[in-house]
Amino acid sequence: MEPIVYQVDAVWDNDASVWVATSDDVPGLATEADTIEALSRKLRDLIPDLLVLNHVIAADYAGAIAVQLTSHRQELIQVAS
Repeated sequence: MEPIVYQVDAVWDNDASVWVATSDDVPGLATEADTIEALSRKLRDLIPDLLVLNHVIAADYAGAIAVQLTSHRQELIQVAS
């Protein structure tokens, strides 16, 4: 049986200078961090907690949770002529 892969999207908020993560697969997930690395670390704690709180996994679950973190960041690059 293929494991479920929980999709998480991270978008750079240029105004706030943070990465914002949300997910349709993880109920209630909305968090932010200054770097994508810090966001990834934060998600390692937050996702299992939210999955337990939403009765997606059992509180005594022991095993791996597959997460695909996709980041989106758009920038304007000025080119001098």
